[in-house]
Amino acid sequence: MAAPGPWSQDNWHLRPNRNGTCFVHRGRPEPLDLHLGMFLPTLLTQATPEQQDRFFMPAWNLEIIGTYAQTEMGHGTHLRGLETTATYDPATQEFILNSPTVTSIKWWPGGLGKTSNHAIVLAQLYTQGQCKGLHAFIVPIRQLGTHEPLPGITVGDIGPKFGYDEMDNGYLKMDNFRIPRENMLMKYAQVEPDGTYVKPLSDKLTYGTMVFIRSLIVGDSARSLSRACTIAIRYSAVRHQSELKPGEPEPQILDYQTQQYKLFPLLATAYAFHFVGAYIKDTYRRISGDINEGDLSELPELHALTAGLKAFTSWTANAGIEECRMACGGHGYSRCSGIPDIYVTFTPSCTYEGENTVMMLQTARFLVKSYTQVSSGQRVTGMVSYLNDLSRQRIQPQHVAARTVTVRLNDPVSLVEAYKARAAWLVEAAAKNLEAELNHRRSKEDAWNKTSVDLVQASEAHCHYVIVKLFTAKLAEISNAAVRAVLTELCLLYALCGISKNTGDFLQAGILTDAQITQVKQRVKELLAVIRPNAVALVDSFDFHDSHLGSVLGRYDGNVYENMFEWAKKSPLNKTEVHESFHKHLKPMQAKL
Repeated sequence: MAAPGPWSQDNWHLRPNRNGTCFVHRGRPEPLDLHLGMFLPTLLTQATPEQQDRFFMPAWNLEIIGTYAQTEMGHGTHLRGLETTATYDPATQEFILNSPTVTSIKWWPGGLGKTSNHAIVLAQLYTQGQCKGLHAFIVPIRQLGTHEPLPGITVGDIGPKFGYDEMDNGYLKMDNFRIPRENMLMKYAQVEPDGTYVKPLSDKLTYGTMVFIRSLIVGDSARSLSRACTIAIRYSAVRHQSELKPGEPEPQILDYQTQQYKLFPLLATAYAFHFVGAYIKDTYRRISGDINEGDLSELPELHALTAGLKAFTSWTANAGIEECRMACGGHGYSRCSGIPDIYVTFTPSCTYEGENTVMMLQTARFLVKSYTQVSSGQRVTGMVSYLNDLSRQRIQPQHVAARTVTVRLNDPVSLVEAYKARAAWLVEAAAKNLEAELNHRRSKEDAWNKTSVDLVQASEAHCHYVIVKLFTAKLAEISNAAVRAVLTELCLLYALCGISKNTGDFLQAGILTDAQITQVKQRVKELLAVIRPNAVALVDSFDFHDSHLGSVLGRYDGNVYENMFEWAKKSPLNKTEVHESFHKHLKPMQAKL
């Protein structure tokens, strides 16, 4: 049975209802998020046609409400460490699921606490006395109709969190809970009735849902940072403060260079991430199509790219959202600004679907492997093809970039080459440091740990190069000359600010001179003034409706202060003129004085 037309991995934000119609998910955390964003996509990508016939339409009609139970109390990103077991019993053709330790209890899945009646559970598969690694199983957890937990299932909500109050993140403990053999997702790996295990073409195919979600987080980083920038820049155009010249009216705070220096690089970053998010979405779709045809050649780079960009963009956006809050002054701390809610909703992305440092180290493994291939005379393709240049040079890493790059600071294409040289220099340096540690340490694991800071820096440089490259490539696709000119300014600002914040790398690698670094910093200040007249229009072009932005400070009409007063009057504490605490506490205390 084919999936209904409106729903695909590209339209995951469309929510079905029982009448078959859909409405758009508005971006707030909600208990059905995991059902829509992970349960349904996993069925589409990892279930057999027969399993889709059984489960998809009931899930589409919300008879089955699912979540994705991977993370455990004791293990998250380290998937091989997950302890939940699924042991096959050939006598009954069932899997027996167990949570053998307290640390094996599933912990954090959204919607698990009170909403879901099914879960896709990731568990270590045991059959014929052997562990076959992590596999996915469709597990009913609550009785349809009554919603009571099934025998052998202990399930509930994990309690209050930093944010995400709307989401019932839950725990799940299973005690000898049996499910039919057919409930193992078997599009790639299978267990036959007698217990024979048929392995998939690649072990990584089991992790397809995570790759999908990581690709979405890149786009979410762009949207969340764009919302914060919209609020901060609009408010900075409304807010007047101090004086630039004695006796003159108070200027908009957006006219202060320091405010521009806080916000405009973040605005450029939001645009950069928007283009990267579109690229990674298209790349995921294309490579997924190749995988369905049996071509797994690009799967390693897809894993590396989604892991690294997920980490890079979420780290940057998370810090940028907070910078936008502080750029709004004291009012930014009020929930009426909308930014606190954006922050607490977005910040978990730095740790869910892969803790960011671990994600960077996964990217580093791919980079080191690619470097090793180049060193042995092989050529590599894709976003790491710049490493091929190293094999032709055969010189020390600190000299590589200096011999190959002449940087023109007003040319985005030339800046791409500078970022490419930096990435190559740091990847080679990390790989050589790893090799040196291997010559002194007893194990690969110890050497890897001793080099991990260098490896993360190499991955960050690789991701930074990819983003500058994609932003620059997008400029050539813009036919409107005026729009292209404005976006070129943003692209230059993004690239030059990145150089300014990482001057040590560009200087040490010999890519730029001291004089050029001085020019970079001066050019950044010039670009701030150039971008200023278009700043409000650039955030307006994100086209966030006020209801989606959820901000008094960032209102489209700029009518901030009157609406802030109205918002404050609606505080629950203002329902009565005299609060009950006066009679209960203050008045008795005053009477004793």
